[in-house]
Amino acid sequence: MLLKQLTEAVGPSGFETQVRNLIYKEANPFAQNVYTDSLGTLFIEKNMTAKGPKVLLTAHMDEVSFMIVGIEETGLMRFRPIGGVDVRILVSKVVLVGDKGLYGVIGSKAVHLQKKEEREHPLELDQLFIDIGASSKQEAEEHVAVGDIAVFATTYEEIGDECAKSKSFDDRVGCAVLLETLKKDFALPLVFAFTVQEEIGLRGAAPAAYRTNPDLAIVLEGTVCSDGPDTPSHGQATQVDRGPALSVVDAKTIAHRDFLQHISQVAKDAHIPYQWRRTIGGANDVGAIHLTREGIVSAAISIPTRYIHAPSQVISLRDYKHAVDLVEAVLRSIEQGGFVNDKNMV
Repeated sequence: MLLKQLTEAVGPSGFETQVRNLIYKEANPFAQNVYTDSLGTLFIEKNMTAKGPKVLLTAHMDEVSFMIVGIEETGLMRFRPIGGVDVRILVSKVVLVGDKGLYGVIGSKAVHLQKKEEREHPLELDQLFIDIGASSKQEAEEHVAVGDIAVFATTYEEIGDECAKSKSFDDRVGCAVLLETLKKDFALPLVFAFTVQEEIGLRGAAPAAYRTNPDLAIVLEGTVCSDGPDTPSHGQATQVDRGPALSVVDAKTIAHRDFLQHISQVAKDAHIPYQWRRTIGGANDVGAIHLTREGIVSAAISIPTRYIHAPSQVISLRDYKHAVDLVEAVLRSIEQGGFVNDKNMV
């Protein structure tokens, strides 16, 4: 299954090769031109001689992860996050370490040995280490080196009422939506960009947008979801199983109002459920794309993701399917002249 393959692949920021190779294999039969840039973003072009606005569709390949920064004489390894990770949730989690994918456990001093004042505060990063079962620094260095990466070891599983859990729906779910979309035919010039290093500052998106110079851009993303029982409705960014989310504003972007309204109207006309992303925290590749060149009309369509940036993330498969449907409906509307972007408007 596509989601299982994508989410279980290893792809920290700057180390997206495994994910890129998987996407290339899946996408190549449907592509007319495939290339990468020097950062590692994968570009797939279709119908570039067609009439109509050029549309860039993006999703980022990287996931939050860790880097080994030191190995103790005991064989235990010190590490630092790559991307935004809540350190409080890390203790006892299982990770895959290095190119060999060795199993390791994030450990700390046992609660029995902690002083009273230590137990009253969350563990900090310097109190944590990764244990691969090595008995010495020499033994650990036979398998792992400083600079190696580690990712959560969570596997993909479908749970409950058409939900799924895995380690990296942010943003392999967006990658899956793009792969489903590029298998379809549209009378539009389309560029699909699977970007790199989003989790450490939207780094791959700006060069991708500059290189392709699209008329419009649509970003597919896994976004924050906070619909737990203790969260008031006004604090819930999105809710699972309410449809894909449209962003009005976030930490990097104020959405292009006309394009956003067009997307929401397309969803209404096609009877595709959608929701508004209702908090401003966080950002996605739109934040870099819309500032490129003289500015690019852009929008984000996001799949609500519970426990984002954590070992086990949860999505609704219905939200995923509705996102696929919405992207197709939006492209069909553009194909038919339903949205015109006049770069010279006053």
